[in-house]
Amino acid sequence: MPLVNDLLQPKRIFLGKKLASKNLDHQLLPKTIALPIFSSDPLSSVAYGPQELLMILTLGGIGLLSLAPGIAAVVVLLLTVIVLSYRKVIKAYPSGGGDYEVAMKNLGKKPALIVASALLLDYVMTVAVSIASGTDNLISAFPELNPYRVEIAVGFVIFLLAVNLRGVRESGVAFAIPTYLFITSVFVMIGTGLFKVATGQELTAFSSQFEVTPLEHGLGSATNAALILLVLRAFASGCSALTGIEAIANGVPAFRKPKVINAQKTMTLMGATAVFMFIGVTTLALVSRVHYAENPCEQLQQWAQCATDPQQSVMAQIAGAVFGQSNWMFYVIQAGTTAVLLLAANTAFNGFPLLSSVLANDKFAPKALLTRGDRLVFSNGMLSLSFAALILIIVYQASVTGLIQLYIIGVFTSFTIGQIGMLKHWGRLQKPKKKLSSEENAANRKEAMSGILINGLGALMTASVLVIVTITKFTHGAWLVFIIMPVLYTVMFYTRRYYDQVAAEIAMDSETTFGAKGDYAIVLMDKLNKPQLKALDYALSSRHTHLEAVHIAVDPAGARKFAQEWKKFEKELGLPLRIIESPYREFSQPLIEFLQKHRAENGDERISVYLPKLVVGHWWEHIFHNHRASRIRKQLMYLRGVMVTLVPWRLESAEYKDIFSRRPLPGDSRRGHVRPARRLHRGSSNMVARTRAKRIDED
Repeated sequence: MPLVNDLLQPKRIFLGKKLASKNLDHQLLPKTIALPIFSSDPLSSVAYGPQELLMILTLGGIGLLSLAPGIAAVVVLLLTVIVLSYRKVIKAYPSGGGDYEVAMKNLGKKPALIVASALLLDYVMTVAVSIASGTDNLISAFPELNPYRVEIAVGFVIFLLAVNLRGVRESGVAFAIPTYLFITSVFVMIGTGLFKVATGQELTAFSSQFEVTPLEHGLGSATNAALILLVLRAFASGCSALTGIEAIANGVPAFRKPKVINAQKTMTLMGATAVFMFIGVTTLALVSRVHYAENPCEQLQQWAQCATDPQQSVMAQIAGAVFGQSNWMFYVIQAGTTAVLLLAANTAFNGFPLLSSVLANDKFAPKALLTRGDRLVFSNGMLSLSFAALILIIVYQASVTGLIQLYIIGVFTSFTIGQIGMLKHWGRLQKPKKKLSSEENAANRKEAMSGILINGLGALMTASVLVIVTITKFTHGAWLVFIIMPVLYTVMFYTRRYYDQVAAEIAMDSETTFGAKGDYAIVLMDKLNKPQLKALDYALSSRHTHLEAVHIAVDPAGARKFAQEWKKFEKELGLPLRIIESPYREFSQPLIEFLQKHRAENGDERISVYLPKLVVGHWWEHIFHNHRASRIRKQLMYLRGVMVTLVPWRLESAEYKDIFSRRPLPGDSRRGHVRPARRLHRGSSNMVARTRAKRIDED
């Protein structure tokens, strides 16, 4: 149909051709493509994790930077434990639910919903923080773009949405090169920097020339409590490097077979790469004496351009110290960092739709999130994610420091509950089962003991981090998380309750009976024309017990004229005309009142309403029609016992593919341009004759 073609052509250009369901297996990912899709978030976090750690320590002065290696070591230990923990989750629960499924099967519905709300928020924050951080690194290379920070971030979100809507495999191929470029360039930067240090060459960052002034609100008083609080806050900010680790566990169904083995190998590779880069970046930042301040104009007082020039990111300063600010590798590092930070949001574009589809399957989310789009991706989930992320980016003006305060609490909430759920899983597994042999029970006990050790340590560490993050970040904006998560929890809880109520209401039972004692139908008529008579013809063909033509008299003069025209054909049709007065010029309400009164007088009689409807061929033609039939249908649908039938009349524009379709011209037959004749009666008299004949046959 032309209207459908008009609407779908831009969609096809935007998304590409539709993919059949049988092509789903071809969209599954090898490890080389799965790594950039599911690991870009934790890999990219080395660009802002060390930066946030150093920034918080700098609040207390340069002296506190000596604590950075110890804090970084704890972050690396925690990262390693969590990677090992999720390798266990992948094997135990490979269906894609991740921590949500672990909590649901081991702890129950309420803990599972807490995990789900935390993960959904985490994915939205992943997009917002990654895009903001990528924009920040882009501006570090091109400071003149700073006034357009928000617009650039919004554009990046829309771009990622467009690429991901084209399909998982296509987005993976598109994003693989930038991710591997980032990994390679950072490895080269770390190797080059360590080589220069080993050979006695000095690395000097741009900000090393500025002294750092401690902020009073940063350390407060020089007490041990204030110092400990600042160190804990720095550790909490450094733990932002752990975000996104769970994405591989949530995305196991997207891997090629053997899914579990491939997902575990990808998890190991991601963990090793992230650990190496985090250690390397933190080391080079300290060696080159990077001074990154939360408030540069207050703390870096020697920097005269702090009010006009944006502060360079830590990655940019390290690249400048290793290669030089004008070296081509500096721009390669910045390009790779910007690209991978933007692609880190792609982790959420794969994790959020998969998780929301699992929630929809469990009836905790709308069913629209369960269906795949034309390109075999959960497009509704991607659209929801993009909308939420755009709101945060606009509200926080694409500020990494402002957004990251909301980031980590949701992550470690899901980590902690997931680890506790796995402990309960291992507790069940180590119990001997009669159906299994002694060797199999022994193997299960061995695996359960290693799982208890790893997940127990993981639960202890992540719970500790959750407490630290909550205490240190609550007053810096994290309080908003404690509003958003309960709202998400409540929405999911009552969504499930709604679906349960609907299922109970429509379920078959022995009390509900069907059947009507009568059959009454009306044809809503406004004028005597072909669409109206076609609706009447269709109603006659259905052979109702009692059929009437009904006219709503919104215009008294028009109603009288229509009644006179009807009289000319009333004998031939053998149908009465009922005119319903409408003193307030409404169509629906008088009709509804008439039908309600009729049903009250006739009990459980079945009522059918026929409405003629024009079908146009192009979107712009909708402007010229009032769509009255559609509006009346929507209101009649709420009347019990009333069925509505729309009888379409397709205009000539609906028969052709473009707006330049024309009537036949002389010579068309000779040239082979003959249009097919429409099998419709052209005159009202022919239609009336047909309906009259049908009426006689029925009688």
